[in-house]
Amino acid sequence: MLYKFKSKAAGDVVMLGQSGDQILRLLGREPAPQGIFEVADMPALRAALQQAVDAEEAERAQAQAGAAAEGRQLPAQESVGLRQRVWPLLEMMKYAQAANEPIVWGV
Repeated sequence: MLYKFKSKAAGDVVMLGQSGDQILRLLGREPAPQGIFEVADMPALRAALQQAVDAEEAERAQAQAGAAAEGRQLPAQESVGLRQRVWPLLEMMKYAQAANEPIVWGV
């Protein structure tokens, strides 16, 4: 599956299915082929995504500190972090909220 988030306030954001599914779950939604983010919900949605990013980064920092205390080093991260995956959608939400436009996908 491919997610294509659209808003009149910003360019489209395209995500592969696995990343889109993860982000929708972080936002308290079940992955679905279509949906909408209402403008009134965007502050809470943005906060939820930022909280998830902060939690992932704190977990990584804690793991690095634990490894350093044991005199070892964690391997480099091989995948793209959550911060990089959610940034385009966070930016879209910022513009959509400012323009009072919803974000839709699958329509």
